[in-house]
Order: sequence, then structure tokens, then C-alpha cells
Amino acid sequence: MDLSIIIPCYNEAENVSRLAETLFPVVEALAQTQTVEVVLIDDGSSDDTLARLEALAAQRPEVCVVRHEQNRGLGAAMRTGYAHARGAVLVTTDSDGTYPFTEIPHMLALLTPQVDLVAASPYHPQGGVEGVPRYRLILSQGASLLYRVLLKWDIHTYTAMFRAVRREVALHTPSEATGFLMPAEFLANALLLGYRVAEFPTVLHVRRYGQSKARVARIILAHLRFQARLLGYRLTGRKPQPKKSAAESK
Repeated sequence: MDLSIIIPCYNEAENVSRLAETLFPVVEALAQTQTVEVVLIDDGSSDDTLARLEALAAQRPEVCVVRHEQNRGLGAAMRTGYAHARGAVLVTTDSDGTYPFTEIPHMLALLTPQVDLVAASPYHPQGGVEGVPRYRLILSQGASLLYRVLLKWDIHTYTAMFRAVRREVALHTPSEATGFLMPAEFLANALLLGYRVAEFPTVLHVRRYGQSKARVARIILAHLRFQARLLGYRLTGRKPQPKKSAAESK
């Protein structure tokens, strides 16, 4: 398998039909030159998200649906996606249309042999934001600014889930956050382990359907705790330990 597109879903029943309408033309175009699968993770939804995803999988042979019995959070859903994906390149993206699926091919074009991970960056000078509530921007831009100070200044956005990563990087980069911290935690640990990151300037759009699952106070606290750990790494020279593969663990 060349490419896996991983999309976590939690109580997204009203989004599933639009997801299908906008995603699969892109998948079909990509499949002209490579093998593609779509891994959809139902993160313990309490609505009929799972039933709709399974109905979609019954119609599309390239779709795999993985279910969490209980809601475990975005970070856990992303790790489940990584574990079940078979592609040499893994793309993670949001289910709610904040980043158009049509941008996936443009992001993949930046994953050259000299790059291990491509991260979407609305806060890049060539990126932008449309319609996102100001309080969400303050949270995300403020967090990214602190990560820039602590890690790498020329990476402008640390909090976006929309990214493409080589399989070996995804499987070896440690992460433990269960919630919305995970994208920043994963990118930070990848940088500390020496993986090469490129930014994809893009536009962050306001969510079109459903309600955001983010809880601002909880997310702020999680970022601050993790940033304190990064400061500790910087002061002591320590780094996170890469995860071992099953073969390496034997």
C-alpha cells in the first residue's frame, strides 16, 4: 500500500455524506498513480456515526473502519489510525472540512526524499485563516508561538492535524496524549528525534457542520504541561526515546 488517509471521527454523523462527496474524488485521482486506502476511526461516537461509516465502507472497498468502544480522544484515534494503516505514507486530516481534501495531493508533493513529515501551516506567512472564532485562534496561535520558541522558529504551526508522514516516522515517534494535544506533541517529538519537517502553507477554514469537540481550558492546560516538559528537555539536553518496533522489542 502506497498511501493511507486516516480520518478520526467522533459524533460526525451529519458530516459523513459530505466527507464522502468531497474525499473520494481526491482518492480516485490519487489512485491513478498509487494504491490508496482510507482508514476511518469511530472514536466511540454516541450518534450513528459508526453505522454511516460502515455503510460507506460497504460501498467503497478501499475504506477500512476501526471502532473504539468508548471515546478515547483525538490522540488515541490518531495512534489507532497509524497502527491500522498499511501505507508507506500516512496522511491524517480532519473530518469536518477545515482543510479541503483537494489539498492532499499538493501536500504529498512536498514529501520529497529530503523530508520526513509535511505539516499544514495556516500560520505560515503564505497561509491564512477564514471564519475561525477569535478565541480558537488565540489558543492555537499562542500555543504554536511557544513551540516555536522552544523548538524550531521557522515552523509556524504546531497544532494542525492535517499532515503527511512517512510510515517509519509515525511508528517510531513517541506520543502519549489522548486529546487535542497530540498533533503538537507528535510534531515536537519528531523534531527532537531529528526528523526533517517541511510546512505546507494553507488556509484553515471554519468548521461547516456539527459542533467542535474541543474544550479550551483542558487543551490550554495540556499544552502548558507539555511545554514545561520541552523546557526540561532544552535545559537538560535530554530527548524523547523513539518507540521500538515489534521486531526491535524482541
